[in-house]
Amino acid sequence: MAGAWSRGGADSPRSAAGPRPCERCGAPVLRQEVGQRAALKVTADAEPITHEQAAGLVEPNRLAWCLVQLRSKDVELRWRCRTQKPCSHGLVIEHRCPAEAAAYGRRPEGAMW
Repeated sequence: MAGAWSRGGADSPRSAAGPRPCERCGAPVLRQEVGQRAALKVTADAEPITHEQAAGLVEPNRLAWCLVQLRSKDVELRWRCRTQKPCSHGLVIEHRCPAEAAAYGRRPEGAMW
């Protein structure tokens, strides 16, 4: 059916399958469209963080995302759970390139990634 949402496959815009290098700085990131109706294109750091770290890093234009492990062993980014207690999912934060990469548009000198 044309126009139907795909929920799987490596070519799916919704698939976060695994870390890929950021084009600007080379850091490992996850890319995925999150949401059903008004999907956002999210690029998040691949390394999970704690709820306390997320609370310190979240800003109006930088969100934390739930990192959900699927039965297929792939991971999927989802809107942050809105519960009173911290959820059991891992969290990742929206990616920001290091200042050196943002200033020069390339990997920092000597970077291995």
